[in-house]
Amino acid sequence: MEMEGIEHRTVNVNGIKMHVAEKGQGPVVLFLHGFPEIWYAWRHQIVAFAALGYRAVAPDLRGYGDSDAPASAASYTWHHVVGDIVALVDSLGVGRVFLVAHDWGAFVGWNFCLFRPDLVKAFVALSLPFRPRHPTTKPVQAMRAFLGDDYYMCRFQEPGAIESEIAKYDVAEVLKKLLTNRKPGPPILPKENPFEILPNASELPSWLSEADLRFYASKFGQTGFTGGLNYYRALDLNWELTAPWSGAQVKVPVKFIVGDLDMVYNTLGVKEYLHNGGFKKDVPLLEEIVVMEGVAHFINEERAEEINSHIHDFINKF
Repeated sequence: MEMEGIEHRTVNVNGIKMHVAEKGQGPVVLFLHGFPEIWYAWRHQIVAFAALGYRAVAPDLRGYGDSDAPASAASYTWHHVVGDIVALVDSLGVGRVFLVAHDWGAFVGWNFCLFRPDLVKAFVALSLPFRPRHPTTKPVQAMRAFLGDDYYMCRFQEPGAIESEIAKYDVAEVLKKLLTNRKPGPPILPKENPFEILPNASELPSWLSEADLRFYASKFGQTGFTGGLNYYRALDLNWELTAPWSGAQVKVPVKFIVGDLDMVYNTLGVKEYLHNGGFKKDVPLLEEIVVMEGVAHFINEERAEEINSHIHDFINKF
């Protein structure tokens, strides 16, 4: 993997220090990672888009990698995290950016587009579609009702609980299990050995090398997982804070890409929302939905070249 020329710096944004990786000159493409990842999730895209004449910028979101990680989950609301991204865009000295985001990064991206559409030329969302705010039911309550207490987002709620489970295992083994999971249904974490880590586990897939896994493990070994988990723990607080945007539409041009084996795509109600008109109603400038066959959740790594083509084909229109 050609990593030369990727520059790293720290930017003061919204009261925290944020680590940013970037390469290239030209229009800015801003890449937002998900859980459990860091800027490195976009290594293939950074190099490719720099070569295509763009300035590729990939931060570690708050709580991750070399960015600051406030201790309290209350510091991980959309107001905080989108505030970070607004300040980052301002620091880049450009009026608007192309936005590409995956998983929790896409969740951040949707809210960035909702709050500040004036800063986004176009948005390519990977894996996670827009999630409209339910007018009466908090998200964790709804998930417990429909998916049970062992659904992973519910299991992540109690501060310190899942961290103590992770601490029983090697960080690299936990990350390997999370990154290479191909069970298409909603993730359920049993009480014992929640990540189902087995001795003599399977080999890594071709898209994730031992060096990649070591790099991820080195960062999460230093920081732990609490920063990333705090996003899940702020879900209900976000519901309370976003009441003014209940029923609001996302009004930026969007392309959505998901794998047919993605756990999100196979969660109750998601396919119906995507394909039966609900998504288009909430995101009226949605131009295309791409469902890639034989691909799981970490789509930008598993099918990097195809994803690069999909992104470029879309943003090249603007």
